[in-house]
Amino acid sequence: MIQKIKHSLGCNLINIKGWRTNRKIVVIESDDWGTLRTPNKDVYSHLTSKYADSMWPETYDKVDNLANKEDLEALFDTLSSVEDSKGHPAVLTANTIVGNPDFERIKESGFKEYYWEPFTDTLKRYPTHTGTYECWKDGIAKEVFIPQYHGREHLNVCCWLDLLQRDYPGMRDAFGLGAWLGNPQGSKRLDIAYNYANAEELTFVKKSITEGYEQFTKMFGTKSITTICPSYTWNGEIEKHFHELGVIAMQGGYLQFYPEIQQQPRHAKHFNGERNPYGQVYFMRNVHFEPTLIKEVDPVGRLMSDINRVFRWHKPAIISSHRLNYIGNLIPENREYTLKVLKQLLHKLVKKHPDIEFMSSDQLALLMNNND
Repeated sequence: MIQKIKHSLGCNLINIKGWRTNRKIVVIESDDWGTLRTPNKDVYSHLTSKYADSMWPETYDKVDNLANKEDLEALFDTLSSVEDSKGHPAVLTANTIVGNPDFERIKESGFKEYYWEPFTDTLKRYPTHTGTYECWKDGIAKEVFIPQYHGREHLNVCCWLDLLQRDYPGMRDAFGLGAWLGNPQGSKRLDIAYNYANAEELTFVKKSITEGYEQFTKMFGTKSITTICPSYTWNGEIEKHFHELGVIAMQGGYLQFYPEIQQQPRHAKHFNGERNPYGQVYFMRNVHFEPTLIKEVDPVGRLMSDINRVFRWHKPAIISSHRLNYIGNLIPENREYTLKVLKQLLHKLVKKHPDIEFMSSDQLALLMNNND
């Protein structure tokens, strides 16, 4: 009971300030599409048997993988099973990592140089993922799967190369299997791509952002006007760089974490509609749908309560829901359970709120900019 009271109080407090609308808008923001995680079950078994303390063995590393055609088709079917007040299906904003390490070329350099490949090339290395990118295109055409930019890779490359060069425990073993240990004991987390420590690393980060953004534009034929920085970590230097590229909105959570070069403070708080010095608007995720990360007795009931509470504050419901929830090519039950709950939620929402509107993040960004 106390936990429920705290949750309700927190949900109310974070929605007090900021942009308001009388429209009942629902946005589902899903991170990590395109990035590597666990190539297959054999790799998972090997790495967890030796390096479980340097991984997330019960969540991300256990189920997360490049989505295949079956994963995507099941997701698209669920999103298409409902329509909003304007006749649009539910839509998922697929925050996309456009590249992954080119392991062969990195090894040839003696782990001294970094090389990357588009995630579409990575897919070709997976026999179980034939036809996947064509499925991406189908979801985009059906307007149920809208990519936005998440990064060139979801990896702190500078730190990773340093660990590889020093033959840090487990790093070369994982490398040989086409993976990395994301949470190495005694070192930095490797998933925080923009966690730079000095000017040289900032230069590398800016270059990666530009190259990835250009790849995104080439891949999808359009610029991304929003972005979500990996692991919610960035600062003003990175905002300025995105502004110069044409990004008008920064997706994020209630807290923005700073790169380690900032030292103190370590984070900042935001609210929906807040603007930074470059005129970019902040999005704040105010609902969480992460069934793979958090097990609940009644997830649909809790989600309905949270979304109703957001609507009472006249705010858009911006739902955080990472890719790992929708992946079943390692553990089918993971995907099946999530989609079952998602379908129940979507159908209850359209029944309770006949005037509901499903939007992607770029659509919400344009609405906020035009209705400041």
